[in-house]
Amino acid sequence: MSRFDHDTSRRAFLRRSATLGMAGVAAPFVTSLAAIGEAAAATTSDYKALVCVFLHGGMDYANTLVPYDEPSHAAYLAARSNIALTRDTLAASVLSPSVSLDGGRQYALGRNMGGLGQLFASGKAAAVLNVGTLVQPTTRAQYFANSVKLPPKLFSHNDQQSYFQASSPEGATSGWGGRMGDLFQSGNGAATLTCINTSGNAVYLTGQSALQYTVGTGGPIALLNNATTMYGSSTAAATLRSLMSGNASGMLASEHAKISKRALDTYSQVASALASAPAAGFNLFPTGNSLADQLKMVARLISVSQTLGARRQVFFVSLGGFDMHDNLVTQLPTQMGRVSDALKAFYDTTAALGVADQVTSFTASDFGRTLQSNDDGSDHGWGSHHYVVGGAVKGQRFYGTPPQVGHNTPDDLGQGRLVPTISVDQYAATLASWFGVGTSDLRTVLPNIGNYNPSTWNLGFV
Repeated sequence: MSRFDHDTSRRAFLRRSATLGMAGVAAPFVTSLAAIGEAAAATTSDYKALVCVFLHGGMDYANTLVPYDEPSHAAYLAARSNIALTRDTLAASVLSPSVSLDGGRQYALGRNMGGLGQLFASGKAAAVLNVGTLVQPTTRAQYFANSVKLPPKLFSHNDQQSYFQASSPEGATSGWGGRMGDLFQSGNGAATLTCINTSGNAVYLTGQSALQYTVGTGGPIALLNNATTMYGSSTAAATLRSLMSGNASGMLASEHAKISKRALDTYSQVASALASAPAAGFNLFPTGNSLADQLKMVARLISVSQTLGARRQVFFVSLGGFDMHDNLVTQLPTQMGRVSDALKAFYDTTAALGVADQVTSFTASDFGRTLQSNDDGSDHGWGSHHYVVGGAVKGQRFYGTPPQVGHNTPDDLGQGRLVPTISVDQYAATLASWFGVGTSDLRTVLPNIGNYNPSTWNLGFV
């Protein structure tokens, strides 16, 4: 092995093996990417935050954004049978968009989604129709003819979660959130705080040089149980800190010490900033809702972004439990109620903080699910509908083409599995453009975006 290969492998090992709580900024992986990042950061003077709300298991599109016009609902009832929502129960949740859909199409939100309904009605939320993982534009006919390149391992949870987040299946080493972080981290006072995760590991937030920093719902995660004392002794704490971050011989030991010191310093910086934040103003979040707890921490971090010197931040929060092969009728309203209530509380809190126009949240998931019921649940699908929330969102609208409802339609692979008509790349490019990523840099962030007509890179919802 050459010295170059050895150094490259060592850096890759250190980046990927360091625990998330110890994440920091490694040396630039690609010199040109670092230069792009410095140029982008140099032109950024305002603050913006992008929040990915990932729903693990597969977003059931049919009972969250329900076809309501009479012809579509009749086709929905015929296809979904025992788990369909009746039209009379949906009357109170029919969405009234500012721009009507072609053909008189209508949608209603599913049960327990009143918070999202209020955001939609006030113009602070939009629905993006039939989004999914693609390599290039794909039709039903092309899929069955195997005439286009498809995302590998379709309908696999792990691989499609990764493909949504990274444009690559399981094993991907960077995601599009982290690649945006690469571009902007040098403009932040603490580069380590560019990409922040409240729910564990996610390839979405890992860049070529930017690594994700993990916080808990109660604040930053300490490497030491107490930053100043250990077993009641300040001397013991100081000694352990010195051992963890002091001078060390050998490449691995030296790099470990640097990472440990960075993690300890970042913990102190974040803990201090949060301690100085106003205690009031975060009481809008519901209790007993893990997604709301995560978004509350994101809101607290945003409230001290100026103290931390942050100009651009990418956040990741998540909620599991959407792989509903059974009990969909009872479980999905509970889960979507949590999502809806958490997003509403988060938006209202950003509005109270005066930063609603600077914060955009969006939903994401492995894939959609089938329209046809699978006993009392649904099976793995492909395309799904998603929601974007924020003061900058051009809300009270649907973006994209409503899929035809039923079996053997031009949108159906079978069982009501939708062929996506909006790619994750286009969805992401729209968000990235708002975030400040220049058109010339989108190919770096989203490697498949060049397969689409540039006129479709920005869908216009924000």
